[in-house]
Amino acid sequence: MSNTVTHRPVVILGSGPAGATAAIYTSRAGLKPLVFEGIEPGGQLTITTDVENYPGFPDGVMGPEMMQLFKKQAERFGSEFRYGIVTKVDLEAKPIRLWIDESEEMTCDALIISTGAAAKWLGLPSEVQYRGFGVSSCATCDGAFFRGEDMVIVGGGDTAMEEANFLTRFANKVYVVHRRDSLRASKIMQERAHKNEKIEFVWNSEIQEILGEGEGHKKKVTGVKLFNNQTKETSTLPCAAVFVAIGHKPNTEIFQNQLPMDESGYLEVIPGTAKTHIPGVFVAGDAADHVYRQAITAAGTGCMAAIDAERYLAELES
Repeated sequence: MSNTVTHRPVVILGSGPAGATAAIYTSRAGLKPLVFEGIEPGGQLTITTDVENYPGFPDGVMGPEMMQLFKKQAERFGSEFRYGIVTKVDLEAKPIRLWIDESEEMTCDALIISTGAAAKWLGLPSEVQYRGFGVSSCATCDGAFFRGEDMVIVGGGDTAMEEANFLTRFANKVYVVHRRDSLRASKIMQERAHKNEKIEFVWNSEIQEILGEGEGHKKKVTGVKLFNNQTKETSTLPCAAVFVAIGHKPNTEIFQNQLPMDESGYLEVIPGTAKTHIPGVFVAGDAADHVYRQAITAAGTGCMAAIDAERYLAELES
C-alpha cells in the first residue's frame, strides 16, 4: 500500500444531525473521527429557517445556526470536519477503502454512513427563491408556521395524503394539486383525504410558478400559478405555503451492489441497530429512514451508529 494512503479509525460520511451526533459520540470516546461534510454541509437543516420541534430550543432556532452548534460541539471533543465528496468505496476490504473526489485514497476501520436523503423538487426557479419562506418538503416540520392560512400540497402518493391530512390541523384549507385525475396513494389513505372537509383536490394540474412578495427574510409565498394539462388553461390559486410531497431520494448511489437497499435506495440495517451486514459499516439518519425523516430521529440513530462503531472497534482490539 502506498505511503500516501492515510488511515483513520472512524470516518463519517455526512454532516447533518446524524453525522454530527455520531461525531460527538465517537470523538468523546477518543476515536478522533474524520467527517466528510458532503455536498450540503450541515444537511437539509441548512436550508431550513426556523426549527421549533427540536428539544432544548424553547424559542426555536434557525436551522443553519443549530447545525453550527452541532459542529462546534463535535469539534470540541476532537472531531475533524473537511470538505470533499467520497465518490467510491470498497466496503469488503479490510480496512475499508474510500476514494475522495475521485482521486485521493484513504482507509478506515469503521465507516458511518449518514449521507441523508434529498427531497425531490419541482425544478422551478421560484421554488428555490421561496424555499424556507413558504416552500417546504416537510409538513411535519413547517405546517404550524402557517396556522389559519390556505396551503397547497403537491403530490398524489401516500406521503402527500398523509401530509395533507396533517396540515388540516393548522390550515384553513388544503389544496392537493395533482397532475393526474386520480391518486396513486393506497385506498385507505385516499379515503381519509376524500373524507376530510378541509381538503380540496385540484386535478390534472401542475404548478408553473410559485408567487410571492417581499425581499430577504421578509419574503413570503402568496399563491401559485397553475396549468391544467387537459384544458391548457392557467389560473392563480392564493395560498401562504406550498408543500412538495413527490418523494425523497436517499444519497446512497455509491453503495449500490455493496449494501442491501430497498427499491428507492434506502439502506437496510439489522433491526434494532445501526449495523449493516458488513462488519464495521454502520448507517444513521435519512439514508436508512424513509418513515420519520426528522432531525431528532437522525440524531438518535447517529448516537446508535457511534456506539455500535465504538463497540466494534473495541472487539477488534481485544
